[in-house]
Amino acid sequence: MTPIPTLIVDDEPLARERLRTLLAPYTELTIVGECRDGHEAVAAIRKLKPLLVFLDVQMPEMDGFGVIKAVGPDQMPTVVFATAYDQHALRAFEVHALDYLLKPFDLDRFEEAVRRVIKQVKQQETAPLPHQLADLLQTLRPPQWLERVMIKTRARIYFLRLDEVDWIEAARNYVQFHTGGRTHLLRQTLSGLEEQLNPNQFLRIHRSTIVNLDRIKELQPLFNGEYQVVLHDGTRLTLSRSYHKQLQDVFQG
Repeated sequence: MTPIPTLIVDDEPLARERLRTLLAPYTELTIVGECRDGHEAVAAIRKLKPLLVFLDVQMPEMDGFGVIKAVGPDQMPTVVFATAYDQHALRAFEVHALDYLLKPFDLDRFEEAVRRVIKQVKQQETAPLPHQLADLLQTLRPPQWLERVMIKTRARIYFLRLDEVDWIEAARNYVQFHTGGRTHLLRQTLSGLEEQLNPNQFLRIHRSTIVNLDRIKELQPLFNGEYQVVLHDGTRLTLSRSYHKQLQDVFQG
């Protein structure tokens, strides 16, 4: 049998490296590419035509479900999801007969998933079926506004509830969440994150700053139409003149 062309999609370099290492012994598979985000994945699927994709669910800007939507469920190859979703959401994967790897997964679970998809591709089965992917998109459609984010570190993966966040700042290709005196780093652009935040709870006050409106204690005027935003914990942030009207409209509305 000709080796199955396989694509690896994950925003974490270490995760891609681990998948590449784990897949190396399988002569039935050949890795045709690796992608760092959803946009790269869509382009690679269209160009390389893989028959199998290991697809990370949680990725900045375009997640795994966004990849499926962009490519189209009827055009997607066989998918093995990698996810850190909780048990409630995982039941949706099971109902729709999709295979998935719950992060962090062990070697036995990985081997089980790989053997299953190899068998499916050999038998020329479609897994998952297009209508199953479409149903999954509907079932796991994210809430209207982002409620939590997944933070990955070398030691662990954990979830941060956004209602616990005091303010957010841009840090090059990352955003830094400030909550209760602690900071959490996420690979995401501030503009991309802003689009997912509830505008009744979070507001951009500077090109590099978003604040939780419930944490604002007072505004103090500075110079040139700028203000200092004082939070309840004493943190002082700058409100740019260009964002002053938006903040004013929120409190007057």
